[in-house]
Amino acid sequence: MRTAVTIAAQDSPNAGRRAPVPPASEQVEERSLAFEGFAYKCRIVHQSAPQTAPLVLLGGSSQNRYSWQGHEKWLAPLCTMITVDLPGYGAADFLPARYGIDFLAAALKHMLVEIGMLRVNLFGGCFGEVVGLRFAQLYPEFVSRIVFCGAAKRIPEIYADAVPRLAHALDRGEIAEAASGLVQLFMSNPGAGQVRKHAAVARLLQRQFMNQTQDEVDKAVEHNTRLMTHGCYEPLPVPDVPSLVFTGEYDTLCTPQMGREVASVMPAALFTTIKEADHLVTVERQEETSDLIGRFCTDRPIDHLPYCNPVESLCARRVTAVG
Repeated sequence: MRTAVTIAAQDSPNAGRRAPVPPASEQVEERSLAFEGFAYKCRIVHQSAPQTAPLVLLGGSSQNRYSWQGHEKWLAPLCTMITVDLPGYGAADFLPARYGIDFLAAALKHMLVEIGMLRVNLFGGCFGEVVGLRFAQLYPEFVSRIVFCGAAKRIPEIYADAVPRLAHALDRGEIAEAASGLVQLFMSNPGAGQVRKHAAVARLLQRQFMNQTQDEVDKAVEHNTRLMTHGCYEPLPVPDVPSLVFTGEYDTLCTPQMGREVASVMPAALFTTIKEADHLVTVERQEETSDLIGRFCTDRPIDHLPYCNPVESLCARRVTAVG
């Protein structure tokens, strides 16, 4: 089923679970799709005069196709934007953990074929990077540029340590304890350094986790099992396209060094960190991350930006400063 609606503008500072309200001039299309028997949904914000290829945004495991409404203010004028609830996430069907990252990458390819967008700019944040990198490795012909945020090619030790505790808390019905554990996992310790909107984002996450439905809890548990079972990286070739990896300078989940490790296996990758931010940099610094993504995808300079630390070029694991 295909529907198209036009709705008024609204800017939201959070990761968002509500249906977003883009600029009135943009046409928004919601698509219901099915892949290998699993129903899923995507959302397209059309741009009639794009400056670059369509931008696919893959968020973290707790985000959905509506989580990027705060970024549309800056990105929608540049290009068509596509967000998706892949099987097992958001409003899509539950996906058993035996289906791994290759399956999700194939579902993403299925979506792009169905909506007729066969060459895109690809953004992946946190778990979205895991799916996005596998997609780029398996289907390089679809990718024009790559931008990853909060990236890692190995499962962080603090995540592996936290998963059993969180699962046990959820099994016991201790939702508040699990929510507090998730906030601590995703956000840096306040002593690590100054992070914009740290307290506000922590409260937002706590409310979001506390308000999860049973379906969302079940999917979160299965997601953790999927990631621990299948891992997050395969050493396959990565397409030689312009690529950027960034994270918050105080990211303690997927650290800057982990981001550099991802960039080092990409043929044409730059790396940088955004100041005064941690793993939730796209929430804490929406305008700045939107500007960085938009600049990179439209081939504008990204060196010497006031909100970024120096840009590094990683090639054959050698690090040099750009500019």
